[in-house]
Amino acid sequence: MSVVASIIDSLKEAGTPFKEVAGAIEFAAIEKRRRAVPAAYVLVAEEAGSDNSRSTGGVLQELASDIAVILVTENLTDGRMSAAAGDIEVLKSWVRSKLIGFVPTGTETELIFISGKLLKAKSGTVWFEDLYGATSYLEHPS
Repeated sequence: MSVVASIIDSLKEAGTPFKEVAGAIEFAAIEKRRRAVPAAYVLVAEEAGSDNSRSTGGVLQELASDIAVILVTENLTDGRMSAAAGDIEVLKSWVRSKLIGFVPTGTETELIFISGKLLKAKSGTVWFEDLYGATSYLEHPS
């Protein structure tokens, strides 16, 4: 199981506030096809490898991955978007409580929170991205 799949499974567990938790393919199609909200989309945003840590034989590199969790919600109950803004805060808090300290399959350490940013807010819909750091290793024997 991949890191992304492991995180998706964690966000789908009992008590989830999401109607949809999916990956990059579903996120890419969101503009063309209206998805169920609230929703969370999990994907690898960026990866970086360290130098080889073996001096003889094989390759062992630490792989640092930034995992994006994009939250999408919609609330049209008021004209000033304060309801949607409140909803996104609740979703952010729930996701952070699930993921900070979680050890996804395929990683060596627990997830850490890196940053969060507003991606879009328009017509009662809010998109927000949290980035989490995950560490794993790339290895090739000699």
